[in-house]
Amino acid sequence: MMRKTIMAASLMLISMSMTAQQRTGGITQQMLQEIQKAQPTAKQSKAIANALATNKIDDLAKNFAHQGAIDTQFSVETKSQSITDQKSSGRCWMFSGMNVLRSNFANRTDEVAGFTPAKTNVQLEFSQDYLFFWDQLEKANLFMQGVIETAQKPMDDLRVQFFFKKPVSDGGTFCGVSDLTERYGLVPKDVMPETYSADNTSVMARLVKSKLREQGLQLRDMVQKGKSAKDINKAKTQMLAEIYRILTLTLGEPVKEFTYAFKNKDGKALSEPKTYTPQSFFKEVIGNKLAGSFVMVMNDPRREYYKTYEVEYDRHVQDGTNWVYLNLPMDDIEQLAIASLKDGRKLYSSYDSGKQIDRTRGYADLANFDYEMLFDTTFPMDKAQRIATFDSGSTHAMTLTAVDLDAQGKAKKWKVENSWGPTWGQKGCLIMTDRWFREYMFRLVVDKKYVPAEMQRMAQQKPVMVMPEDPLFQCDE
Repeated sequence: MMRKTIMAASLMLISMSMTAQQRTGGITQQMLQEIQKAQPTAKQSKAIANALATNKIDDLAKNFAHQGAIDTQFSVETKSQSITDQKSSGRCWMFSGMNVLRSNFANRTDEVAGFTPAKTNVQLEFSQDYLFFWDQLEKANLFMQGVIETAQKPMDDLRVQFFFKKPVSDGGTFCGVSDLTERYGLVPKDVMPETYSADNTSVMARLVKSKLREQGLQLRDMVQKGKSAKDINKAKTQMLAEIYRILTLTLGEPVKEFTYAFKNKDGKALSEPKTYTPQSFFKEVIGNKLAGSFVMVMNDPRREYYKTYEVEYDRHVQDGTNWVYLNLPMDDIEQLAIASLKDGRKLYSSYDSGKQIDRTRGYADLANFDYEMLFDTTFPMDKAQRIATFDSGSTHAMTLTAVDLDAQGKAKKWKVENSWGPTWGQKGCLIMTDRWFREYMFRLVVDKKYVPAEMQRMAQQKPVMVMPEDPLFQCDE
């Protein structure tokens, strides 16, 4: 028996060795010689290599001929407001969404709390910390419910891995602002200011995710052992209470009631102090709920235009709204943006914030950095190819505030309010040429009043369901 076992093991090792030897596609000595022969030997290459060894790539690739004065004049510009700062967090979607809401509030001409916002220069910033608390709790529940619903699948199933890989995150979309404010309301930042963990989310997030993964395994075990839905829900509630405690300790207890008086930029009270709940404050400053008031549009040249798509699991609330968008060519998206800006309405928008942006100057253009000249190669992929290969996608939300039009009404450049503080870029803003905008802008949220009736009908089509693993459907951070 021992001799048979040894022989079987030997045959297995031989088989494995032969399998390894039969693999193709490795770098052979001949290939390596050809690769090395193809390298330039000119003195210029040596000089570039020396420079790259001791300098930032972007500093060397910066197009000096493109460093002239930036045109900061815009023919269509919305009213400026204070610049926010998300600091070391991935909450750009929330900052951009709230920037739009407070701008809309400042533009209101009807009376709110005894004064007219558009005439009194009211200053208001909403508490990101408050809404972030509820965002994280709701995402924790979304994770737990996803784990329960997929508990009979193996751990290496794609959907199970989707939940456990990222139980919660800082990122999101405007749909999160819509669903969360409708349920939990809003409060002023003065009432619930940022905590250290709100500004610096990494450690808190790591601990919450670790706890959720542990709890997820427990929920899977309960389902697999046939526990009743009542018992599972009771356990889930107890687990959420643990998450709630962690969030309370790091972000603070959510405000339930507060007294507040609106003020102008000089701190002068514009109204008598009034007692609010977060929900009543939301109703007073925003009015109606956001759901149903906007259309989210997207430019995805890989997919058919004028069709509606829905991203499965891309929501903030278990019983909330998946991200649904109408796919449009850039020409149509620009016309929607121009119509809104002309009426003084800012827009939630998102971009690839890692491509051709000169952060020091606050300027985005395709000619900012000449990587092709520096490395003597080309980067010819178009927008569709960059998306399909994970080379580009929506990574950062900013608030679209201005457009500069030529004599024919075509856009020449755009401006956004960023959420990286007032000292970044152009006093906290980014100016983008239209050619950059067309290549690296992806999402836009437009009030329905600026969307033609035909496009509104398109947005009501039964959506094509796509999965969140798609290269373009990552959260804005």
